[in-house]
Formats: sequence, structure tokens, C-alpha cells
Amino acid sequence: MSRRFLLVGLTGGLATGKSTVSDILRGLGCVVLDADVLAREVVAPGQPALATIVEEFGREVLGPDGALDRKRLGALVFTGPARRKRLEAITHPAIRDRFLARLAELGAQGFEGIVVWDAPVMIESGGYRDMDRLVVVVTDATTQRTRALSRDGDPADAERKIASQMPLADKAKLADYVIDNSGDRAATEARTREVHAALLADLGARAGGG
Repeated sequence: MSRRFLLVGLTGGLATGKSTVSDILRGLGCVVLDADVLAREVVAPGQPALATIVEEFGREVLGPDGALDRKRLGALVFTGPARRKRLEAITHPAIRDRFLARLAELGAQGFEGIVVWDAPVMIESGGYRDMDRLVVVVTDATTQRTRALSRDGDPADAERKIASQMPLADKAKLADYVIDNSGDRAATEARTREVHAALLADLGARAGGG
């Protein structure tokens, strides 16, 4: 592989605190590419993916301003795996194109550090196989549900979203590094710093060997 940076996948589950870990890694000097940010970009008004979503799910997924109503769309797609898969088939290729373009930019700039690809369904989509390393953020079930409820406010909706995702224990089995975010931020930051140091060592070893 010709790239000089280490490409690290960062994933987890609903309300596990992946964004907290992502923020810490960004503060440590990593370049973080956020799948959620790219997902919003590809469904912006005027983008081809938005037109396809409207064709598939109806104009009721649009707000009064013509922008995508993500909450309304989410209520539709989380009712069953077939609808969710259809949405992913529309958005994932567009997201991947933007992601690869950003990697190409970093490569052209000669970047030699750590690039973190922050994506919630990286394992489910198979994208984790393209990463140099995989970091999975986990938490215990009670903490996950409490956080999800405090964020979304709807117990049934939170349970449905958690149930629709791959179990955290199964994701952790595929990880090179696991960060347990069940405790306070200080503990999570300490563990994230440990993982970051290990990733820097991985990058150095690969550079030395290549």
C-alpha cells in the first residue's frame, strides 16, 4: 500500500461515546474523517442521493425547506432491515466516493500521521477490512440504554435502534483495540491516549519496515 499514513477505523454502537473518543483523537493530532458529516453532505439539496431517497421513500421525508428531514427518514428506515439496507445502498457509495477523495488529498499532501475514519456501520458494511487498524468503542448495556434514552427521549425508539445494530461484543472481537467508555471521561481519555500511543507505534513500525 502506497499511503504513508495509518488509516484507523473507529466504530462502536449507539450511545457508546464514539464521538467522545473521536474528539480526543482529534485533539491528539489525528485527522478525523466523520462518516456522519459526509452523510449529511451527500443528501444536501441538489445532491443526486437526495433525489433518489425521495423517489424511494416519498416526499414526506423532506422538510418545508426542501432539505431532508433526517428524523422522519429515520423513523421510516428503522422499522425494518430491508428499508435500512435500501437507504444504505443509496448513500454509502456517495459517502465512500467523498471519503476516498479525501484520502487521495491527504496522500497528495504527503501526510504521514494517523487518519481516523469515524463510521457507525463500518463493520456491518464490510468497510473495516480496508482499514490498517480497527478501534471499537464499547460500553455496558445499561449505560448504553441510559445514554440513548437521555439523548433521544423515546425508550421504544432507543431500543429499536440498539436492536437493529450488530452486538457490541461481536464488534469488539474484530477490533485491534477496544476502548471501554462505561466510566467517566477521565478514564476514557486515559485509555484513548494508550490506544493512540499504540497506533503511533504501529505507524512507526510500518514506516520502518517499508
